Amino acid sequence: MTNLNSTLQVKIKKIRVGRGIGSGKGKTSGRGVKGQKSRSGVAIKSFEGGQMPLYRRLPKRGFNPLKTNKIARLNLDKIQNLIDNKKINQETLVDINLLKKTKIINKSSNKVKILGKGEIKSKINLNVDFVSKSAKEKLEKIGATISLKQKN
Repeated sequence: MTNLNSTLQVKIKKIRVGRGIGSGKGKTSGRGVKGQKSRSGVAIKSFEGGQMPLYRRLPKRGFNPLKTNKIARLNLDKIQNLIDNKKINQETLVDINLLKKTKIINKSSNKVKILGKGEIKSKINLNVDFVSKSAKEKLEKIGATISLKQKN
């Protein structure tokens, strides 16, 4: 004969809260009296029972400088497209001020880099901060003048 306790499962009755004061969990239903935690649907976010919260225990990391260099990038095919659409005159000096005035680049940008994607046919005068190697080769090939600004 097998052990009776192993075959019978003991069923513990679930405590039904809020069913009269005689049950021991009536009236306030074990939530105490008043306050935020006695209300339904309230959880105090990141509260760890008075312990120093995790987000305050960990150190701050990194550095976010207030002044950042926002570099606007322009490809050669984009410059050629602007010349074809007569937004840029190929005789004028193309610099950051002209590009901002014609709204080609964002006004928050403070430096310009010319990249070598695409082809350019027009001779232009550029005064920019940076030029990629491929862009420099293509511009020198057609006889455009490039002057780089001095690094501060």
